[in-house]
Amino acid sequence: MIHALSLSHLTVSRGERRLFTGLDLRLQAGEAVALTGANGAGKTSLLRTVAGLLRPDAGDIAFHDGDGNRLDERLARGRETHFLGHQDGLKTSRTARQELGFQCDWLGHVQCGVDDAVNAFGLAPLLELEVRRLSAGQRRRLAMGRLIGSPRALWLLDEPMAPLDARWRAVFAERMRRHLDADGLILAAVHDPLPIPTRTLDLGGLA
Repeated sequence: MIHALSLSHLTVSRGERRLFTGLDLRLQAGEAVALTGANGAGKTSLLRTVAGLLRPDAGDIAFHDGDGNRLDERLARGRETHFLGHQDGLKTSRTARQELGFQCDWLGHVQCGVDDAVNAFGLAPLLELEVRRLSAGQRRRLAMGRLIGSPRALWLLDEPMAPLDARWRAVFAERMRRHLDADGLILAAVHDPLPIPTRTLDLGGLA
């Protein structure tokens, strides 16, 4: 299980533009770090790089277990990391029930995981609706279901609360607290502060 994430001297570009260089960060179990900076500073790109979807120009990304041993990157990403992007990544022709079931099965759900996700994010009234008929906030809650249905140590979140109203922001804040209390880790790109204790990494000065 991932107990720490370390980034060392990380440099990332998109196309011909360098987003940031020389980035160092260590995230421990039970901690959350909020990535801040103007649009285009590289917040989403950093999340995608940690998730293995982008290749850095230079530097090192390492996942560590509770004894400080380095974990296999492919296994750590495949089994212990959730990436919840700005786009929810949902198949719109499925019903919410089908999509949640598919997501949790694909990621390896725990017993009662789907039911827990439904209860956590109030999805029961939405389950028979096609995803295309859901509002932006409802789709985000459906996408968040995978965090509960398939528990993983490291949450990589891109503006996770943007489409949510006050009620569901409070619900998700409580879920983030529970995740951290269980030695989870959260790295989140944000414009507004997260409603949990966080450290902040401003990418604006690292270009």
